[in-house]
Amino acid sequence: MPLIQDVNRHRQALEFAEKQVARLIEHHPDFFPIYTVQGKWHHEGELWTDWTGGFLAGMMWQFALRTGSQEWRERAIHYSKLLEHRKLDRNVHDLGFIFLNTYLPWYQETGDRNLLDVLITAGRTLALRYQPKGRYLCSFIGPHSLFIDIMMNVPLIFYAARQTGDADLYRIAAEHCRTTRDRLVREDGSTAHEGLFDVESGEFLGQSTHQGLRPDSRWARGLAWSLYGFSKVYGLTGEKEFLEVAERNAEFWITHLPDDKVPYWDFDADLTAPLPWGPQKDSSAAAIAASGLLDLASQTPVPERAVIYRNTALVMIEALLDPEYLAIETPGWEGILKHGVYHTGKGLGVDESVMWGEFFFVEALTKILTRQP
Repeated sequence: MPLIQDVNRHRQALEFAEKQVARLIEHHPDFFPIYTVQGKWHHEGELWTDWTGGFLAGMMWQFALRTGSQEWRERAIHYSKLLEHRKLDRNVHDLGFIFLNTYLPWYQETGDRNLLDVLITAGRTLALRYQPKGRYLCSFIGPHSLFIDIMMNVPLIFYAARQTGDADLYRIAAEHCRTTRDRLVREDGSTAHEGLFDVESGEFLGQSTHQGLRPDSRWARGLAWSLYGFSKVYGLTGEKEFLEVAERNAEFWITHLPDDKVPYWDFDADLTAPLPWGPQKDSSAAAIAASGLLDLASQTPVPERAVIYRNTALVMIEALLDPEYLAIETPGWEGILKHGVYHTGKGLGVDESVMWGEFFFVEALTKILTRQP
C-alpha cells in the first residue's frame, strides 16, 4: 500500500529551503557554490571541476513554478543568464546538469525559441565529447575516461536530437547509454564510477573510480546517477532497454539500503570499513535516488514495483526531513541538507551540504506535493 504523506512537513521543508537559498544569494550575489565548509558556502576550498551552477538556479525555477512567485522567477532568469555562456563549454561533461535545470523549464514556460536554441547548442557541445571507437562520451578527465555521472547529462543530447530531428545526435546519445550499461553497470545492478578505454583502439581496459571506495565497490551517488539517468533516458526515448537498467539499479539500491534508509557514501563503506570516511552517510545520494525513484514509479509496467519505488522514495525523504539531516534546527548552517558528500579522496565537502543534494531534495519534495500517487 502507498504510504501516507505528511504534506505540512513537506511544505515546511520547502519553505525552509527557500529561506536558505534566499539568504545565500543575498549574502553572496551571483555566486555559484559547490559545497560548504563547516556549514558555510563561501570558502577557499578546491572546486575539482565547475559543474553545479544549474542546481542553484534550478532550485529558483522550482520555487517559482511551485509558488507562482514573480520574485523567484526574476531571480531564476538572472542566475540562468549567468550560465548561458557555458553552452559552448567543452571542458566539462556536465552541461545537462547546467541547462536541463535552467533553460529547459524557462523554455517550457515561455516557448521562447531563443531559449530552445541555447538548449540545442549546449546539447551539440556535449555531443562533441563522443569517442567513436569506444562509443561513449568522455569525462572531463580525458578522452580515455567514461563516468557514470554522464548518464544524467546525456538526456540533453536526446532532447536536442528530438527538437532538431538530428538522427546522428540521437545515435551518439544512444550508443553512449549502451556502452555505459555494458561497461559500468554490473549484473547485480550496482555501478562503477569510471570506465577506462584505449583511445586508439576503443578497447575497454577496466573499471576505475575517483570518488568510490575502490574500483570494484558500489559508490552510492554513482548508482543514484545511473538509476535516475537511465530513467530519464527512457522517458525521452521510450526504449525499454533503458528502463530495464534503471529498474536493475533500483533493485540493488532498495535491497542494500541500511535500516535508516540513508546510504553510506559507498555501499561498501559501512561501519566495518577501516578508513577515515568509512561510516560517512551521503544525504545527497539519498535525495537523487528518491527523486529518480518517484519518476520510475510512474514508468514501470509492474504495479507492485511502482508501489515499492514510491514508498522507498517517501521513506528516504522522511529520513532526510529529520533534523539530523535537515538543517532547520542547526543555527548558522547555510545549507539545506547536512551530511552530504562531494569527494572523499580529496577531502572535499565530506559531511557538509552539497549543491546537488539541495537541488534533488527540493525536486523530490516538489514531485511529492504536486503529483498524485
